[in-house]
Amino acid sequence: MTSLGRTLIRGFKAYDLRGRIPDELNTDVAYRVGRAYATWLGAKRVVVGRDIRLSSAELCAALIRGLTDQGCHVEDIGLCGTEGVYFATGHLQADGGIMVTASHNPPDYNGMKFVREQSRPVSGDTGLVEIHALAEAGEFTDPAATGTVKPVNAMEDYLAHLMSYVDVAQLQPLHLVCHAGNGGAGLIVDRLESRLPFRWTKLDHAPDGTFPNGVPNPMLVDNQGRVAALVRSAGADFGIAWDGDYDRCFFFDEHGTFLEGYYIVGLLAQSFIAQEPGARVLYDPRLTWNTIDLAERAGGVPVMCKSGHAFMKAKMREQDAAYGGEMSAHHYFRRFFYCDSGMVPWLLVAQLVSQTGKTLGQLVAERLVAFPASGEINLRVPDAKSVLAAVQAQFGVGAQLDFTDGVSIEHAQWRMNLRSSNTEPLLRLNVESRADVALMQSKTAEVLAFLAARGGVRADH
Repeated sequence: MTSLGRTLIRGFKAYDLRGRIPDELNTDVAYRVGRAYATWLGAKRVVVGRDIRLSSAELCAALIRGLTDQGCHVEDIGLCGTEGVYFATGHLQADGGIMVTASHNPPDYNGMKFVREQSRPVSGDTGLVEIHALAEAGEFTDPAATGTVKPVNAMEDYLAHLMSYVDVAQLQPLHLVCHAGNGGAGLIVDRLESRLPFRWTKLDHAPDGTFPNGVPNPMLVDNQGRVAALVRSAGADFGIAWDGDYDRCFFFDEHGTFLEGYYIVGLLAQSFIAQEPGARVLYDPRLTWNTIDLAERAGGVPVMCKSGHAFMKAKMREQDAAYGGEMSAHHYFRRFFYCDSGMVPWLLVAQLVSQTGKTLGQLVAERLVAFPASGEINLRVPDAKSVLAAVQAQFGVGAQLDFTDGVSIEHAQWRMNLRSSNTEPLLRLNVESRADVALMQSKTAEVLAFLAARGGVRADH
């Protein structure tokens, strides 16, 4: 029996472990988490990967020590994105996988994301609470033998899998701008470059865990402005941006206009249904009308799912959906072990642009007019529960209500969703209308005024 003594670990969230270095996350915590994860799962083979942050290598080493001390055999895939662990865990048929990353957080943060066999997510509802408790207690039964560590190169298989989503012979020599934000995405773009006919203009491309050009968060207006300007000055066909661990993928059209993830979900849903008539596609409750309309027109079955990767992945499996998308720029694929990838979407969009002969702006232009949307607005409120109830009472009269995620209020010509964030102490508002920008804007202003009167303060990133 090994007793590490009890300690308080504050970094566990709804979907992952994330905290400031070293007070919330350090090598002691990482070691404990390794032993706790192995104990909870009873795992024998675990894939481990890490991002480009300066603290990741040390934390990863401590995590691996914890896993092996608990009898796990570790397959270390080294530097990668979160989807690298998703892919390797499923592809190598391991018992589980852990990625050391803090995604788009500042340099002094790090964290971990967890999956089990077949890359099934581990969240607060499916094991993270138990792992947290075991790590804090620090009481572990020693195994008969310690585990081993084996470096594994899964990169070539991963790259081949990415390439399987497109027909290179149909790709045009597009000019693409990419913004890696000094995260890990540039490493994959460089490996794919020789396999694709594209010309690249690269921004903040080299991995650098100090993030000298700011945190790798494409939702920041300053980051968007730099990409948009470069798309225009380079005369590129479209632009792509990723967060630090590149599990989210964002797009800019040929004019440098930032495209809400909502419209990309509809575009990809339509594409997958065209390949597989009758296919089920998932969407989240925040913005819905465009995706439902496109999916049904294409002969598919749109299925709503609560926002959040754990919910989406579970529903993807339950429905055997070909594709699922969230407006937050997470895109899920059946062939990618029902997980999200930030690399597959831009390959698919490039293929659509190549095949149709239309620009990305043209591909989404009609949908922007048909279903204009507010974009997600974040607010801090003193009491989220009472505010949600007040909004329902004020705006829900005569409307169709849905409580899949927060409250969705649907009228004939406009709808809104207001929900609590899964990861931050915020309410998130989305409003859309049917082909009426003025109505969407007026209703957005009306709801925001109502929230402001109840202490709501804008907190957009």
